[in-house]
Amino acid sequence: MFFAVQYYSFSQFLKEKFGERVQKITLDAGLSCPNRDGSKGWGGCIYCNRFGSGNGLYQKYPDIKTQALFSIELIKKRYRAQKFIPYFQSFSNTYAPLGKLRALYETVIHLPGVVGLAVGTRPDCLNDEVLQLLAAYTPQFMVWLELGLQSIHDVTLKLINRGHTFQEFLAGYQLARKYPLLICLHVIIGLPGETREHILRTAEEVARLKPDGIKIHSLYINRGTPLEKIYQEKKFAPLRQNEFVELTCDFLERLPPTVVIQRLTGDPHPGELVAPQWALKKNQTLQLIRAEMLRRNSWQGKLYKN
Repeated sequence: MFFAVQYYSFSQFLKEKFGERVQKITLDAGLSCPNRDGSKGWGGCIYCNRFGSGNGLYQKYPDIKTQALFSIELIKKRYRAQKFIPYFQSFSNTYAPLGKLRALYETVIHLPGVVGLAVGTRPDCLNDEVLQLLAAYTPQFMVWLELGLQSIHDVTLKLINRGHTFQEFLAGYQLARKYPLLICLHVIIGLPGETREHILRTAEEVARLKPDGIKIHSLYINRGTPLEKIYQEKKFAPLRQNEFVELTCDFLERLPPTVVIQRLTGDPHPGELVAPQWALKKNQTLQLIRAEMLRRNSWQGKLYKN
């Protein structure tokens, strides 16, 4: 990690590992979540759209191989990449019978150019069987397990209808740590009711856990979600862009310098977004984060307490 780069980006990490550009391809397996189907609740997280925070490709291409090949061709043309990591993004991608999960993973992991696998899921959707399945791929492939944490605060987790507590998250995280998987945590900055102090406590706890990677999302409001209703009733207002930038820099300063930064903002679909409109300006937000780190003479890990 060098001061000049300010934070350890995912692209830098992949180039170090593979010596060339590697692109993720996002997939939608058409699964669900326990807080959607009645197992732990209904409706899902209050910010989650009908596609389970994914791209909705399952609606167009329900066959997972067709999805993957379609995305690979797009990526080849757009980025000229030749290596790929299929990313099961939508919903909870360990929340299905083991045989179905194995079929999904193996359909894409052996496609030409694939060098890894990323599986997004919830911490309460893990067990030894599925972790053993994922670990079996690690001798040949880079395998990322992406776990939604969002916040360490149980009041917030209840408010956003996560359907699990922080202690339940820790149990899932500690179980996954027994296996040779790379673990990426997801957090959201700007959740209802959270102050800077709440967010910094989450940052400090993430630093203590020392995950391999992290995705920092901005909270934005999707059409048709419970969060939209709260917003329309004027019970919640999203962060301004400058507020998000400052809080993200605060978060980065407290992380270990070895944690790979996979994402630093949200990425809403223009047709789904209600507010804030700055959430569509991803490149601008990233530039502002870099500028703020430079203004502070700061970098990832500057305030990290080992």
